[in-house]
Amino acid sequence: MMFRWPITVYYEDTDAGGVVYHSNYLNFFERARTEWLRALGISQQQLLADDIAFVVRHADIDFRKAARFEQQLEVVSTIAETKRASLVFDQQLVDADGQVYCAATVVVVSVSLSKMKPVAIPPHILQEFKQGER
Repeated sequence: MMFRWPITVYYEDTDAGGVVYHSNYLNFFERARTEWLRALGISQQQLLADDIAFVVRHADIDFRKAARFEQQLEVVSTIAETKRASLVFDQQLVDADGQVYCAATVVVVSVSLSKMKPVAIPPHILQEFKQGER
């Protein structure tokens, strides 16, 4: 399973030279993961009401090419691994020709929001992502 989410680079995403500021790549990847959940019909509001949140535990990021103001790009996300309480995402920011601007492996953990301790990912969510695991 692969999820694609379009990204437009806005002026606010860039530094004084019109180049995407490094931390904004993580924002692009976060938006894509959020939209993937939404596309699967998973409400993060409901998860929060159920005392569950997804938090980033670890990220490896490789900046390959500078993205620039007004570029039309796409975040391509796949699931590399599923575990009881975590998901490993492989994500890339690419252009229409498939040129990779940034790549990241992001480990996301399901936690009890009130206790800030890992909890099992709800079975219906885990099943959705296990179907797409490489």
